[in-house]
Amino acid sequence: MKLGAAALAAYIGMIVAANALTARYGFIAVAPGLAATAGTYAAGLAFVFRNLTQEAFGRWLVLAAIAAGAALSWWLASPALAVASGVTFIISETADWAAYTSLRARGWVRAAAVGNVCGFVVDTFLFLYLAGFAVWANAPGQLVGKAYGTALYLALGWGVMRAVSRRAIHANAT
Repeated sequence: MKLGAAALAAYIGMIVAANALTARYGFIAVAPGLAATAGTYAAGLAFVFRNLTQEAFGRWLVLAAIAAGAALSWWLASPALAVASGVTFIISETADWAAYTSLRARGWVRAAAVGNVCGFVVDTFLFLYLAGFAVWANAPGQLVGKAYGTALYLALGWGVMRAVSRRAIHANAT
C-alpha cells in the first residue's frame, strides 16, 4: 500500500512537473538536432507511475489522479497547458491502459513496454496539437524523450523483478 501511495503521488507530481517545466523552459535538446518540450521526460515518467498506480489501486484512481494533476497544473503552469495536458493524459492514458491491461497476463515487461509506447505516441501528437505547438517539427524529439523514460523504467523494473525472483528462489531453497 505504501508503494501504491508513493506511485500515486509521483504520478500526480509528474503530470504537474511536465506542465510546469514546459511553461517555464519551453523546449530543450533531447538528442543532436532534436528538441522537445521541457516536460517531456516527466511526461514519459508519468506513464511509469500510471502503471504502478493502476497495479495498486485500479483504473479509476488513475483518472482521478489525472484530474488532480491538471487542476494543480492550472495554477503552477498555465490554464492552456493544463487543459491540453488533462485532455491528452486522459486519452493517452486510456490507450496505455488498454494495451497494458490486455497484455498484463503475458508478463509485466511486455505489457509495460507496449502500453507505454501506445500511450506516449498518442500523448505526443495530441499534446503538441492541443497546446498549439508545431506537431511535425516537434514530434520526433518528444518521442525520443519519452522513449528514454520508458527504457529507463523497463530496465529498472526488470532489474527489480529479477532481484525479487532471485530472493524468492533463495528463500525457498533454504
